[in-house]
Amino acid sequence: MPTIMQKVMRFLNSPAGRRVVEQGRRELAKPANQEKLRRLASRVKGTRHP
Repeated sequence: MPTIMQKVMRFLNSPAGRRVVEQGRRELAKPANQEKLRRLASRVKGTRHP
């Protein structure tokens, strides 16, 4: 029985998985999305260290 990690790796190596990864890279290249991630990271850091 394959583990969850094996299933994820199999998906990422499939053509559909590669398309998903490439789409994610394109979205992360956009400055607006980078700013959203920075704000999210600072909020998360702020909640961990009051």
